Amino acid sequence: MLRYATDWLGVYREQVNALNVYPVPDGDTGTNMHLTMQSVRRELDTCDERVMSSVARAISYGALLGARGNSGVILSQLLKGFAETIKDAPQVDAKLLISALNAAQKSGYGAVMKPVEGTILSVARGVAEGAKGETPDAVLEQALFSGQAMLDKTPDMLPALKQAGVVDSGGQGYLYLLEGMLGQLRGDQLPPEPEVTHYAQQQFENEEFGFCTEFLMSEATQPIEAIRELVTPFGDSLLVVGAEGYVKGHIHTNRPDELLAAVGRHGKMLKTKVEDMSEQHTEILGMAGAAARAEEEVPLSGLVAVANGYGVVKVFRSLGARIVSGGQTANPSVQDIVDAVRSVSAEKVLVLPNNKNVLMAAQKAAELLDGRAVVIPTRTLGQGMGAALSFQASENAADLAAQMEEAAKSVTTLEVTRASRATVITTAAGKELHIADGDVIGLQDDELVQAGGSPEDAVLEMLRAAHQGQEVVAVFGGPQKSQADLDALAERISGEFAEVEVETHAGGPDLYDYLVTLE
Repeated sequence: MLRYATDWLGVYREQVNALNVYPVPDGDTGTNMHLTMQSVRRELDTCDERVMSSVARAISYGALLGARGNSGVILSQLLKGFAETIKDAPQVDAKLLISALNAAQKSGYGAVMKPVEGTILSVARGVAEGAKGETPDAVLEQALFSGQAMLDKTPDMLPALKQAGVVDSGGQGYLYLLEGMLGQLRGDQLPPEPEVTHYAQQQFENEEFGFCTEFLMSEATQPIEAIRELVTPFGDSLLVVGAEGYVKGHIHTNRPDELLAAVGRHGKMLKTKVEDMSEQHTEILGMAGAAARAEEEVPLSGLVAVANGYGVVKVFRSLGARIVSGGQTANPSVQDIVDAVRSVSAEKVLVLPNNKNVLMAAQKAAELLDGRAVVIPTRTLGQGMGAALSFQASENAADLAAQMEEAAKSVTTLEVTRASRATVITTAAGKELHIADGDVIGLQDDELVQAGGSPEDAVLEMLRAAHQGQEVVAVFGGPQKSQADLDALAERISGEFAEVEVETHAGGPDLYDYLVTLE
């Protein structure tokens, strides 16, 4: 049922995205809920389906690790309550399904510090109140009927919804999931994908806090309540949840770098995501108006870049790129790249994969786009930035491609991260490195060159070997690095390399202490 519900929600993903107006203009509620369910499905694919406790763990664990955005995190908590109710049962009958839907809404409300009515929470409550019947399909039918009635009332609960003339997007997404579960029981075919012609985003006024910030942390040294208290002063729309040693957080703030550095001191930061919501809002409106622009004069060239780390993303956006979220350990799909290219208003679009593991997906996407996309084979974020600096929307893509590829080659990229296992490596220079699990390691242009010491020492050691007269050194600090850490490192670099200009940026890629480019 949950596998099929994931596909059912996928059909309506863009329709749910188009409804989004609350609480910020991120416009990706349908996408976030669908990605969360895809993570559940991946866990279900590897669990022991003969044992209910295994299935329940896959639902709860997959939802938590895959939760995206405010809507995805709340959905993960609805699924957590559902899963905990069924975990000890031999099978799910009507009575247990009623209990599970009730537990889901209680778990959802319990996860939110300041529950707001007129959202997915209200719809989940409506679903639970209506869940009655003697068979699972009858229970879902009544739950959907009651949930729809509550969804129809959401514009009366939230002025922003009434102003935009829409119902709540998260609540609609939740009902589509239940529809999919019922559809599987009935043997219904997937419905056709509806055409989206109106985006509620166009009605929205910006909120006080500009950055939608998320993190996933393992090995937490503080309880969830303490971490929630730690991040509360940074902003609003706060969610901090967890299970099995993982902590997932979502907050809207104007100080994402300080927040991530504060949280990062209490565990191992696995993933972060920081979106400038005004920039994202502009992109969504751009996609909404793509059809209207079809007959207008468009630029010769557009740009798409794969990147993560909000500081890195900010640089690419400033250079004119549409962003596909992804990178090391989080490779985007072919479809993600195709969708991004199609959303850009330009005759041809240049694509920067910025990672060797993304290059093939970018090339496959270009094949599907029948010549509209041109891939620049950038293998590091530094190369991508170098290429993006040469981008000009008014120039022909064929001419730009050669210029951008040459510009990419002129940038040296240094990365400092941590080893994920113990090993012995012989570098290209013939140096043997004995590496322990968790050791600091340094890479130059994606090749391992250094191990051991502090992250800052690693940067300096690699700079001494790599610097060949470059004029600019740009340093991006990872999620656990504060501005004070960046300032101290910049001072050390300037002390040894007096001739270079040192730039520092918060918001480097996930899982990296530092990303450094030499230009």
